[in-house]
Amino acid sequence: MPIMSQSNLHTERLALRAFVTVDAPRVQQLAGEREIAATTLLIPHPYGDGVAEEWIAAMPDNVAAGRSYEYAITIRETGELIGATGFRLRSDWEQAELGYWIGVPYWGNGYATEAAREMVRFGFEELGLHRIFAAVFANNPASARVLQKAGLSYEGRHRGSVKKWDEFLDTDSYAILSSDGRPHLS
Repeated sequence: MPIMSQSNLHTERLALRAFVTVDAPRVQQLAGEREIAATTLLIPHPYGDGVAEEWIAAMPDNVAAGRSYEYAITIRETGELIGATGFRLRSDWEQAELGYWIGVPYWGNGYATEAAREMVRFGFEELGLHRIFAAVFANNPASARVLQKAGLSYEGRHRGSVKKWDEFLDTDSYAILSSDGRPHLS
């Protein structure tokens, strides 16, 4: 599993690229929306000053060490930053956890699905992964549909498995194996 640098990825409408320091204010603006934090485990709300800068600064070392890849999701034609996607890697097991978020103004346009499909392709074709998996809050059917459209299959529900804002939430697990073949894109 070759890991040491991060190349740009492209889809029909999107460009996925490494984050740069100047992205921090936009990340804070988009990720700072309560609706984003409510659908993710690790994004805080409120999203404090300096959090985005710290997150972006850690990325090159994480890529070099084989811990993660994080991509800025941008509109290909304009370069406008609209969200993030990435992998937390388990190189020793040849697998990665897929994560993503799209800024609220861009919901409902298929951008998360398009980015997730490209990450699945990248994971299998370029990183040589065996398994890509993800978990979503059970109360977030839109995110579950993104994973299904990207080719991941439902594996089960973990009741009360995470605590977000003093509430225990169920999570639904999804995965795809390299041996499952290319996802049918519908």
